[in-house]
Amino acid sequence: MSELECSRAGCRNAATMQVVWRNPRIHAADREKVWLACDEHVGFLRDYLAARGFPVTVRDGVPS
Repeated sequence: MSELECSRAGCRNAATMQVVWRNPRIHAADREKVWLACDEHVGFLRDYLAARGFPVTVRDGVPS
């Protein structure tokens, strides 16, 4: 399997973390969306979602 990449537009770095979020206006409380992030972009992706009022958490590691 190929290496998982960061979800930041234009980034091809290996993902090292998961940015887990949901849009409470359209997602049930048990529905989670996951963006993958490299070390460089995890803060950007987290802040982007938090600025929109979405519940967001960061988890170490990527799905296997």
